[in-house]
Amino acid sequence: MKITAAVTESAHAPFALQELELGDLRADEVLVRVAAAGICHTDLIMRDQWYPVPLPAVLGHEGAGIVERVGSAVTQVAPGERVAMSFDSCGHCPTCRMGRPSYCHDFWAYNFASSRPDGTSALSREGELIHGHFFGQSSFATHAVASERNLVTLPDSIPLEVAAPFGCGIQTGAGGVLDALRAPAGSTLAVFGTGAVGLSAIMAGVIAGCTTIIGIDRIGARLELARELGATHVVDTGERDAPAEIQRITGFGVDFSVETTGVPGLLRQAVDCLAPCGTCGVIGAAAMGTEVSLDTNTILVAGRSVRGIVEGDSVPRSLLPRLITLWEQGRFPVDRMMTYYDFDQIDEAARHAEEGKVIKPVLRIGA
Repeated sequence: MKITAAVTESAHAPFALQELELGDLRADEVLVRVAAAGICHTDLIMRDQWYPVPLPAVLGHEGAGIVERVGSAVTQVAPGERVAMSFDSCGHCPTCRMGRPSYCHDFWAYNFASSRPDGTSALSREGELIHGHFFGQSSFATHAVASERNLVTLPDSIPLEVAAPFGCGIQTGAGGVLDALRAPAGSTLAVFGTGAVGLSAIMAGVIAGCTTIIGIDRIGARLELARELGATHVVDTGERDAPAEIQRITGFGVDFSVETTGVPGLLRQAVDCLAPCGTCGVIGAAAMGTEVSLDTNTILVAGRSVRGIVEGDSVPRSLLPRLITLWEQGRFPVDRMMTYYDFDQIDEAARHAEEGKVIKPVLRIGA
């Protein structure tokens, strides 16, 4: 069938809407008519080849839409159902069997290889292979091929354009606090970067009952929104030294910090601001080969920890319904950080995100 997709031809190239051919579904695949897709920082750094994702490709990994068809082996979703798409996983490696699919042993093959694990793609252009299946979806398109494992059915209460970013950025920030760090009530939290992931982490800190929540950024409007969404304090890195200010606010550092920017210097600060026995969660993606310098004794002497967090340690079918219920109750107002664009405005939306003009751009792709 013919579909329209935003194709990334080469590193730093614009997203180009093109007509592609989508091949037949396999037995374990699901065809989703995409209604909306969030643009994530990960999409942009893959376009720019921070990771060696093969091109030309269709990116997009925060899609939501309606199931149109299912393969013969699919049993958990049916045509007509409203779904959000999240990351994919193999389902049978040791970490998947432990209920930790975001650390799948084959995570690269199922998410970054931009193909099925066997190297094939459902997408083509006049006989030329176009890489698809990015994060098991490639949702910058009118239709996406997903699997049962990376679909979450949605209630009618949430609009699809609001639900779409839950599949990556929102669950990453919120899950990082609620499920990975498991911040208890009464704990203290510092969030470096108040983009979509960071603001989701701040809102999750409120839900968890953190008593001190500090948002750190250099964009004043984002810091203002962070306050409105629950940050008890904010630090403008253009005006103050973040670790020193955090020490001043708390007296001894924070129990938990979350680094969402991928900037090595900020990761160092996120570690340096920890209280004894504190934990820093590393969420922000940096270019392959990026290194950071830490003082060994900062970690050793006071029992501090540094750990990576992928997709918020999420099991999407468990976490997303919890977060959507909180959204329904008005306790997780993530739509306040969303700005909507038509599909043919994808380059403008991406540019606005890179310039810091918007926090979470969301493409309206179909009905």
